[in-house]
Amino acid sequence: MVRLRRSRTDRGPISTVGLLVRFTAAGLIVLLSLAALIAVVARQAGVEQARESARQVAFVTARGVVEPRLDAGVIAGQPLALQSFDTAMRKYVLQGSLVRVKVWNADGRIVYSDEPRLIGQQFPLGPEEEAALRQQGSSASEVSDLSRPENRFEIPYKKLLEVYVGIRGPQGEPTLFEAYFQYQAVTDAGKAAWQRFAPPALGALLVLELVQIPFAWSLARRVQRQQRERERLLQHAVDASDAERRRIAGELHDGVVQELTGLNYALDAMRLGNPSEGQRADLIAESAGRLRASIGSLRSLLVDIYPPNLAEEGLTSALAELAAGLERAGVDVRLETDGVEELPPAAAALLFRAAQEVVRNVAAHSGAREVLIKAQRIDGRGVLIVDDDGRGFDESRLDERSSNGHLGLRSIGDLLAESGGTLTVRAAPGQGTRVEAEVPV
Repeated sequence: MVRLRRSRTDRGPISTVGLLVRFTAAGLIVLLSLAALIAVVARQAGVEQARESARQVAFVTARGVVEPRLDAGVIAGQPLALQSFDTAMRKYVLQGSLVRVKVWNADGRIVYSDEPRLIGQQFPLGPEEEAALRQQGSSASEVSDLSRPENRFEIPYKKLLEVYVGIRGPQGEPTLFEAYFQYQAVTDAGKAAWQRFAPPALGALLVLELVQIPFAWSLARRVQRQQRERERLLQHAVDASDAERRRIAGELHDGVVQELTGLNYALDAMRLGNPSEGQRADLIAESAGRLRASIGSLRSLLVDIYPPNLAEEGLTSALAELAAGLERAGVDVRLETDGVEELPPAAAALLFRAAQEVVRNVAAHSGAREVLIKAQRIDGRGVLIVDDDGRGFDESRLDERSSNGHLGLRSIGDLLAESGGTLTVRAAPGQGTRVEAEVPV
């Protein structure tokens, strides 16, 4: 089974509204995708900014508040020293989202914590804690692992951000300050960043989408007009091709075929009869003349069916072939060319196609005795003029002739217009016809 695939033209014209809806839908999908991306990026940026802010707060607190108050009594665990240190921590440090502090020595013993049950207990230090302890003045942060023993009293807070800062003890010994921030403050900062940056970003994208809709509507209408124009040109080409085939078939049947059929009958009659030598000579001479005329007609049809190779022979040679066809019909033809051999192949082909159609009309309808065929290159344009002294016609009936099936000139005009050229026809009854074709070079 052979299945024919339908083209878009077969499915009907493109809907302007359909194109606009698809464009708008695609724009909205992109807009939503960008909104989601902006949300993720803004939240991540806000979270990172909040974590950096927590690290800065912890660093300033460690170096400005904790380290100056960390004396030998606190390190030794003396109650009065711890009580004084605890009062300072609760007054100056434990504020806002900072909910817990710990001070460690290098052995992993908790020297101080606002949770007194942790003071004096010893736990193994993690890699981040050891790194901060070794590099004085550095800081690091991570989400608290509440499953670790030293964090068992932070479980009610659910999720915390730990920040480690390396400081010095009263004797210059490495000591670690650890601050715990509520992670909700970090997520709130991310949300705030999203709410701050999202409205202007999404607003700009929405305005861009709205601005593009009129342009998309205009583009869709232009596409629809071009599609209708292509369909019209295609229909003209199909109609012109059908008319051309009918014309060639009619000329073959009424011309060469009839001529050769008559010649065949005459030769058969001579073969079956007993003509004299003089009759035979006259018949042979007449037959040769009729054969030459038939060959000329066939050559004209060949030029119509398969035009000469303009790239090799040039426009002048091709126009001479057309002029020869008119001369064989008894028309006096004057051919003038100037600079046409320098025309690009596409422009030369258009001018020849126009000349072919006009000369055909001259031979078929004008009854002209003299014809001027003039082709030249003028100021970046290729120009063709075909002027005859025939019977002419009423210009106002040109559209009526096209609608009745005379599509040749209309098709040529469409071809020229598609290439940026023009076709001008000037005619009047009894005053001949002048056709001018121009194409840009």
